[in-house]
Amino acid sequence: MDKFSFLNAAHIGFISELYEQYQKNPDAVEPSWRSFFQGYDLANENYSLTDEEEIEIPEEVRKEFLVIDLINGYRTRGHLFTKTNPVRERRKYTPTLDLANFGLTDQDLNTVFNAGQILGIGPQTLSVIVKHLQNIYCDSIGVEYMYIRNPEEIKWWQDRLNKNDNHPSYNSEEKKYILSKLNQASTFESFLQTKYVGQKRFSVEGGETLIPGISVALRDAAEKYGVQECVLGMAHRGRLNTLVNIFKKPVRDLFSEFEGKDFEDETIDGDVKYHLGLTLSKSYRGGQEMKMNLVPNPSHLETVDAVAEGIVRAKVDLDYDGDDAKILPILVHGDAAIAGQGIVYEVVQMAQLNGYKTGGTIHVVVNNQVGFTTNYLDARSSTYCTDVAKVTLSPVLHVNADDAEAVCHAMQIAVEYRAKFKKDVFIDLLGYRKYGHNEGDEPSFTQPKLYQLIKKHKNAKEIYVAKLLEEGAITKDYVKQITDEFKEHLEAEFTESKKKTTSKIQDFMPDVWDGFVRKQLEDMLQPTDTTYSVEALKDIAKVISSTPGGHKFVRKAERILKGRADMVFEKNELDWGTAENLAYGTLLEEGYNVRISGEDVERGTFSHRHAIMRDENTLERVNLLNTNPKNKGELTIFNSHLSEYGVLGFDYGYAMAAPNTLTIWEAQFGDFANGAQIVFDQYISSAEDKWKLQNGLVMLLPHGYEGQGPEHSSARIERFLQSSSTDNWTIANCSTPANMYHILRRQMKRDFRKPLVVFTPKSLLRLPAAVSTIEELAEGTFQEVIDDTIDTAKVKKMVFCTGKFYYDLLAERNELGREDVALVRIEQLFPLHNDKIKEVMDKYPNIESYVWAQEEPKNMGAWSHMLERFEHARLECVSDAYRAAPAAGSKKRSEERHKAIIDKVFDK
Repeated sequence: MDKFSFLNAAHIGFISELYEQYQKNPDAVEPSWRSFFQGYDLANENYSLTDEEEIEIPEEVRKEFLVIDLINGYRTRGHLFTKTNPVRERRKYTPTLDLANFGLTDQDLNTVFNAGQILGIGPQTLSVIVKHLQNIYCDSIGVEYMYIRNPEEIKWWQDRLNKNDNHPSYNSEEKKYILSKLNQASTFESFLQTKYVGQKRFSVEGGETLIPGISVALRDAAEKYGVQECVLGMAHRGRLNTLVNIFKKPVRDLFSEFEGKDFEDETIDGDVKYHLGLTLSKSYRGGQEMKMNLVPNPSHLETVDAVAEGIVRAKVDLDYDGDDAKILPILVHGDAAIAGQGIVYEVVQMAQLNGYKTGGTIHVVVNNQVGFTTNYLDARSSTYCTDVAKVTLSPVLHVNADDAEAVCHAMQIAVEYRAKFKKDVFIDLLGYRKYGHNEGDEPSFTQPKLYQLIKKHKNAKEIYVAKLLEEGAITKDYVKQITDEFKEHLEAEFTESKKKTTSKIQDFMPDVWDGFVRKQLEDMLQPTDTTYSVEALKDIAKVISSTPGGHKFVRKAERILKGRADMVFEKNELDWGTAENLAYGTLLEEGYNVRISGEDVERGTFSHRHAIMRDENTLERVNLLNTNPKNKGELTIFNSHLSEYGVLGFDYGYAMAAPNTLTIWEAQFGDFANGAQIVFDQYISSAEDKWKLQNGLVMLLPHGYEGQGPEHSSARIERFLQSSSTDNWTIANCSTPANMYHILRRQMKRDFRKPLVVFTPKSLLRLPAAVSTIEELAEGTFQEVIDDTIDTAKVKKMVFCTGKFYYDLLAERNELGREDVALVRIEQLFPLHNDKIKEVMDKYPNIESYVWAQEEPKNMGAWSHMLERFEHARLECVSDAYRAAPAAGSKKRSEERHKAIIDKVFDK
């Protein structure tokens, strides 16, 4: 008896969906179907029945399943067999998609299969089904999506790709628009090559379709999906073309930059033309306006990814009330960079994290198939440069960059997918690079064969023009007209540029920074009013020391809250964590937002902050400061993933777009900032000088020698001080909770923004001597220098120090009873307030020697900085010897060295 006869009447689409469900979770399928599929899989291993008596599957049904396998084969592996490489033959992959590999033969080509319904074409012959599959999956676009685990997304991709067999259906107007953008891209590059022979411009030739692709994507985003703003982060390749032909940067300004003219603003040094950013507004059909931001970037190509995402998140939070559909992040990568740079992975991992998600990013790879000189086979181990996308199950579209319509079609699909699912999507724009890494290089040294092919290859414009001429969509006269018009525009701008004597750096996001003025050293040294009434502080203290109604915290948490209350209301001795939380609380009441992120920042690495409590029963996160009814701002605090480079870049971008938010990144240990050094060097310390960018980001870097070994002692103070110029940032090492409170408040109360690096303590968080009164918070101000309180007439030696080391020296002085040694704390290391230092020095009439004392080795810490910047006397350095590692690994040896430094300070 044929126990599977019911299959003859079953709907093949239903069977296909059920089979897919069985493949993912067999136990979820009804037992009789599960039995059938198990038998089918067994039979299918050799594409022949193994037990006719046991498995009596009708031949026509068995063949239907083979066709389903074929369809799934194309869906899963079709991208390996596409026509996406314009200048190279594709690598060979096996098994292929040949019929024989699916148990089918050419004799089946004329057989009608119901499996065609899966492709939306109804019952069709196998030959028609194969043709559709090749059109969908193996033409100019290859798609990877079958690894996605959400059935809804997979179904969406299958339906979307079935439409027009994954080919666009553009009308005459749309084709002319694509041609116009492609013409601009191509003509612009040719013009620059003629006028500025051999000058670096990082041409997009070989990938010119990037320009119409992004143009179409932005137009769709604005007109179809209501996107009001775009933030674009990209490196060099094609950047000048993007600035001019998408962002409408005045071409004469660019030509002036090519001429090497000096910048009109003497307070900045500026940057090379392909690093600069731009902000503008653009109008689309129907009156839709889109604000567009191209983020300034350094030569560390992928660093801008994190910064751009941070900008987007800030705007989502502050400008669009949490609606991430209103703003679109686009990141343009190079193929070597996206495969080789670790920050790409760090940024990709942010995509769905609560503190960092931005509603999905469109990643576009300008794939030259070569790095600087490195062949792609030497640049990665993965099959594709975009395989990092699979980390977050993001779909990838591989597109032939010579096919302008396919590129635009892929970009439109990407925008549509992002709008629907709020997830990342990648487009691999597979092209080539016409010249070397820059226009002065000779690429044939390292890729002779490839460049023989490239020299003979027609560019994308020529290919598209030929296609449209053959279709009759345009005439040769039309092509000549639009080319000549754009050339004339470029020539006119070129002539105008000759009249300019200087270049100008355009302000980035000027509307965001309206009301903030760039300030220099003199203003940085002026006092700032950071007072706040005692009563108001006590009210905030009640908030951060009370359990909100309806919640229950674990016993240890309750003890922490009681401890806070005792500090404020009983002892009037506030520790570091209390003062820090009070600083945030006052700013929230004054209308500022506060954002803190980093590894384990909710509690704090050293368990001092406890900004978030957990309900013991519900595990609900309770943000105590946000329960204050007087707040006009909001505190958001997020434990980040284990990333420094990516998260610091993100928070820098956030602060760039949110000057009225106190944005803080805290390292778990200060030396972990090493992992983000590129962000410090290329953005935080130098962006104002290069790009006129103010930024108020605060970086908290735990620092102090407590015998925890070389990796957990030093935050590398010397590196930050070495990068200090005259007014680029503030570097501080506070020794009291009150000073920490005031420096945080000062950061927001100024009418300008500078980055702030604070070397925060570890042992001082609970040191009984390191406390402040509530009056010192309420009535004080930030003290760049803290004088001693001993009898000035008795002092013979003045010892300058900073941070936690002061308390070590103080304890020794008290034990020795030495009244001849003054301990003066330098709380602000940069800019060094020499006037205040001189005021302190003038109070002591009998000084015989001046000492700089530090716990760090002599080649580290602040000694070299003090040697260069201290203006008033010759300093003697007391420190550990020159070392390669910041500290000893042995606790005993650390203590011996530490004691030796202290002893030397108090030597007669």
